[in-house]
Amino acid sequence: MKTVYLGLGANLGAREQALETARRLLEREGLRIRRVSSLYETEPMELASQPWFLNQVVEAETTLFPLQLLSRIHRIEIEMGRKRIVAKGPRTIDIDILFYGRFTIDSPKLSVPHPRFRERRFVLAPMAEIAPDFRDPVSRKSMRELLAALSGQTVRKLAVTT
Repeated sequence: MKTVYLGLGANLGAREQALETARRLLEREGLRIRRVSSLYETEPMELASQPWFLNQVVEAETTLFPLQLLSRIHRIEIEMGRKRIVAKGPRTIDIDILFYGRFTIDSPKLSVPHPRFRERRFVLAPMAEIAPDFRDPVSRKSMRELLAALSGQTVRKLAVTT
């Protein structure tokens, strides 16, 4: 079993329900969710003229290999109505592999750790909440340290989910 951290986000429709549905479908696809962060409402970063996001991070265990996991995530996104029309644009659901154990992966289809996680408060805040001492396998810094060093981007912690 490998421990993985996944970032979930949605800014269209019933955002909280979308995150809940994504978690349920991830478990159907062979993941055992161990911990779930609070919900965080976050301002869009690169394409500002869109609704705010709800984000969270889940810690899960899986026997899936990284590309198998990616394939299942894409299947869930499609099942939930995700359409990739505008880069960085609005979405019903977005699921990113943030970490796969302590491995680094750099392939045409997948980069782990997620290449931009260090710039994203909406990833670092929930990561620091559920795994503050987890270390980035590249920089060797903890999630707590990376969050403390980041400035900018409005993120509001909303609620703890079950």
